[in-house]
Amino acid sequence: MASLRLPGLLVATQPDIRYLSGFTGSSGALAIHRHGTKLFTDGRYTTQAGEEVHKSINVEIVAGNPAIAALQWLAAQPGITTIGFDPQHTSVFAFESLKGSLPSRLRRKVLVALEEPLVESLRQLKDEDEIAILAEAAQIGTELFNELLPEIRPGLTEIDLAAELEYRARLKGVDGMSFETIVASGARSALPHGRATGLKIPRKGFITFDFGVLWKGYCSDMTRTVHVGAPDTKARATYQAVLEAQVAAVEAVTAGATCEAVDEAARSVLRQAGLADYFTHSTGHGVGLEIHEPPRVGAKQKSRLQPGMVITIEPGVYLPGEFGIRIEDMVVVRRGSGTVLTTATKALIEL
Repeated sequence: MASLRLPGLLVATQPDIRYLSGFTGSSGALAIHRHGTKLFTDGRYTTQAGEEVHKSINVEIVAGNPAIAALQWLAAQPGITTIGFDPQHTSVFAFESLKGSLPSRLRRKVLVALEEPLVESLRQLKDEDEIAILAEAAQIGTELFNELLPEIRPGLTEIDLAAELEYRARLKGVDGMSFETIVASGARSALPHGRATGLKIPRKGFITFDFGVLWKGYCSDMTRTVHVGAPDTKARATYQAVLEAQVAAVEAVTAGATCEAVDEAARSVLRQAGLADYFTHSTGHGVGLEIHEPPRVGAKQKSRLQPGMVITIEPGVYLPGEFGIRIEDMVVVRRGSGTVLTTATKALIEL
């Protein structure tokens, strides 16, 4: 804020609020000023805010919109000429409401859209405590996958398997799933985001599992693709190509590497196998308090990986009408080689 000569900052996005203050409620806003920081929330969270919020932050309970209350408090502070806000997470309606809540003399110039989100950029770099939590979340995901394998059999539906996985996750004490569980079998495995349906697991074919858990507020994300029955030569060769691409990209993860270089490491392997045209998405993304965070690991992404970032590596091949394969790990960026948090086997599993 000082380097931007920004005297006030309005933070109204829940993951950013949690990161800065510890508050996990669904309704809140942070007002940050050099004279102090204040959290505004409503009466539902009086007790919760008192328990969660860092002691250095004052809490004020309001009856109306917390973001408006936070903005009005900031505008009344001495020396406030501009108040920054994150336009990536502010709708036109919300912006107009915020601006309309200010005195007419302040409406034109006080609210300033940030060119780059301030808090989100801080969140990209995880400290060791955060990495430890992410490792625990990834380990829970590995345990769930290993426990689910004996339950997979033809005749069960994709929803049956998703429900079993999510039930076991709850028994382990997770906060919830970090996104809607993907179970895609047979020809549906060629859908990169094939949500679980009532389709029955075939007697022969691939099944892709893509899921994650919320653990202490942080997300895990992993994908494994297994095969029911014995795979034919094409299926086996395609799986091997995806695995080699995934391993190559993991090995390319190091501090200072560009995101496009990591993406190219995976893509080049699939290009040599004649499969690059069937890899239709980026190689990975950041993960933390949200399931999708910067950086994006993809083509033409010039940003460089920094120590403490946690990213996914998830190349895939999708052959429409036939099958799809994706393998995904969470990887911590280090100064040397990256540290893989997802420990489930990546060898082709035949059930």
